[in-house]
Amino acid sequence: MTKQLTISCEFFPPKTDKGIANMREVRENLAPLKPEFYSVTFGAGGSTQDNTLDAVIDIQNDSITSGIDAAPHLSCVGSTEESIRDILNTFKANNISRIVALRGDLPSGMRDPGDFRYANELIKFIRQETGDYFTLEVAAYPEVHPQAQSAEIDLINFKRKVDAGADSALTQYFYNVDSYLYFVDRCQKAGIEIPIIPGIMPINNFSQLARFSDGCGAEIPRWLRKRLEEFHDDTESLQAFTLDFLTDFTQKLIDAGVPGLHFYSMNRTDPTLTICQRLDLIK
Repeated sequence: MTKQLTISCEFFPPKTDKGIANMREVRENLAPLKPEFYSVTFGAGGSTQDNTLDAVIDIQNDSITSGIDAAPHLSCVGSTEESIRDILNTFKANNISRIVALRGDLPSGMRDPGDFRYANELIKFIRQETGDYFTLEVAAYPEVHPQAQSAEIDLINFKRKVDAGADSALTQYFYNVDSYLYFVDRCQKAGIEIPIIPGIMPINNFSQLARFSDGCGAEIPRWLRKRLEEFHDDTESLQAFTLDFLTDFTQKLIDAGVPGLHFYSMNRTDPTLTICQRLDLIK
């Protein structure tokens, strides 16, 4: 099972010279995992577009020796067909052939969603413009998108992205293996056959994670939330516990036969590297 397992890691675009240097160091530290790609997030409406582009070009230039592709996030909300076409041409000019295609959230104060309302429209446009040049990753939500009217509608929307031409999916992070397995089972029954790769989020700061989870709809199981609350300011004990938890959690996913693992690195080497070392995933 492990031999077929793909690994990928996600970064957010650095904004300072120190952040750029740190991201390069983290990429080098994670390289022994032989990730299939490094993805870089993209602010809706292009708020971090330039930083994202700089980061992915740097990754792609290194891919000649590292073999690790760059996969920029591309958020379509607030964009026009012309602006997306320009970005696609820029990606192609820099030998970038993988995209994480997303709708994104409408930036504060922006009322016009642009030419694209949903991610499936972006995917359809990319296929119309570039054919099969790009490998397209999309988002999936095992615990239901926070803005979806129901789980059934959320699944229908996911299938629209698949039917439009998505190659595989990266999930929102979760901490309940059963939620992922149930979601995959529902997808299979709906005729969705693309790989659905679980996203794994480190737990470095509980209060930050709790706020983010409440906003994005990712559930922290009650037992885990209560356990994390007990550590208060004991950072060392928190890190030790969460590392053990995430290692066991990841092993359960591997045992369940997941096609890959997508680590939200938060621009840090650990816990991603340590988890993979413990699970003998160094290739």
